[in-house]
Amino acid sequence: MFAAERRQLILEMVRANGAVSLRELARVVQTSEVTVRRDVRALEAEGLLDRRHGGAVLPGGFTRESGFPQKSHLATAEKTAIADLAAGLVEEGEAIVVGAGTTTQELARRLARVPGLTVVTNSLLVAQALAHANRVEVVMTGGTLRGSNYALVGSGAEQSLQGLRVSRAFLSGSGLTAERGLSTSNMLSASVDRALVQAAAEVVVLADHTKLGTDTMFQTVPTDVITRLVTDEPPGHDDRAATELQALADQGVQIAVAGASGAVAGEAPPGRPPRRDMPLPGQRRTHAPGTGPQLRSAAAMGEPQAPGDRARVADLRRR
Repeated sequence: MFAAERRQLILEMVRANGAVSLRELARVVQTSEVTVRRDVRALEAEGLLDRRHGGAVLPGGFTRESGFPQKSHLATAEKTAIADLAAGLVEEGEAIVVGAGTTTQELARRLARVPGLTVVTNSLLVAQALAHANRVEVVMTGGTLRGSNYALVGSGAEQSLQGLRVSRAFLSGSGLTAERGLSTSNMLSASVDRALVQAAAEVVVLADHTKLGTDTMFQTVPTDVITRLVTDEPPGHDDRAATELQALADQGVQIAVAGASGAVAGEAPPGRPPRRDMPLPGQRRTHAPGTGPQLRSAAAMGEPQAPGDRARVADLRRR
């Protein structure tokens, strides 16, 4: 492929997805990351795109939101590694909230194996991943369906979360910086994510390295509210991503790096900021053996019909 053809394809990918990692670009155009980086630099000089921490984004500083079909094919290996590590933070019998996103969808697939779990979510994809899980209770928010990411948003979703209290929230987003925290490109999604955060005692952000240093329009979680970041190992040449991780760690965010290139899962590889762990609370709760998942609205939790339901709701509210 000639350089002009490569650069045209790179430009089309960035325009279609909003943000693409160098790793993904190299895979699609079937060349090395060194060559792709040179192409991206040339396109940036022409004002056609902006370079960002191991990737390329639309020009102008703020990336637009990609649709689910585009997101689902980006950084798939990284999302899998992040989900594997994040799932280990969840204990049997916990009550948690899980936000919308392709990375949180991967997490949900692994949570299906955690017995006695209660998952509150506004994501149809998260609910679908847990729909056939044994002994997992799924609680859906209300709201209006946003088709681009299969999430429930709007005042209905936010109101259904009022009065809810769980141990922690697992959220993703479009960008993460030490200065502003987690952000997204859609106002309605940002508003619901903020409501999810309000319901949780701790906040865990799931973000692959391509999102580090990327800033988008609407802030969802300020840095000082983020308890832990679960991410993948940035490429060795991506010094800016490593710098961003260190800045987040300096502000008290616990960093967990999914294993890659020989690194041990959950431990930072050499040259990266160390993970600073502390026990995460999680009161154990039990369900009757063999009970299947239950999908119901979060608003319905206020009107339980059975004594067992009342106990579960009371437990959620105390937490």
